[in-house]
Amino acid sequence: MNSLAVIVAGGRSTRMGKEKVFQLVRGRSILSRTLSCLRPQVQHIVINAKGDAERFREAGLLTIADLRSDVASPLAGIHAALSFAQQNRFGAVLTVPSDTPFLPSDLVYRLAAAGRPAAIASAGGQQHYVTGLWSPDLLPLLEQALDEPRTPRLQDWARKCDAAVVTWPIEPYDPFFNVNTPDELAEAERIAAEFAP
Repeated sequence: MNSLAVIVAGGRSTRMGKEKVFQLVRGRSILSRTLSCLRPQVQHIVINAKGDAERFREAGLLTIADLRSDVASPLAGIHAALSFAQQNRFGAVLTVPSDTPFLPSDLVYRLAAAGRPAAIASAGGQQHYVTGLWSPDLLPLLEQALDEPRTPRLQDWARKCDAAVVTWPIEPYDPFFNVNTPDELAEAERIAAEFAP
């Protein structure tokens, strides 16, 4: 399968106070950790982000922008990802948030094994809707949903797609732990120091 990963970095990092993707965990940026996890799993990686694309050039990433400025939710990033995947004939697109430094090495394999047009990750009873594998064939359904008077929440749209939910263990650490605050960055440091993921 010709697969694509899109790192969704559409947030403003207001709780962190600075761009999360460049924060260091044990001397490596969250972006570097994410790329190290994704590169063995997919053929191509791009980032969905606002602002100056130059800041991602050193990492070798093409930046794709939101196509729907009227949508202020992660669905804008999913829409950009599906549009890019369809235009470039990718068979599947993995989306992941930009603030998860410990993604599992079997992410694509297990989501694809669900055998559904959409599959999302779960751990510890919590669904991680941005972390999903999507068929580009879902783009018309998403565009229809985004044209509704009220934009659906990502979790509602995932349910509408009948997305499979694939569960990972949270021991010894949550592979979908995300870093939004300085305290969470400190916790990521502790996890990395203790478990060396």
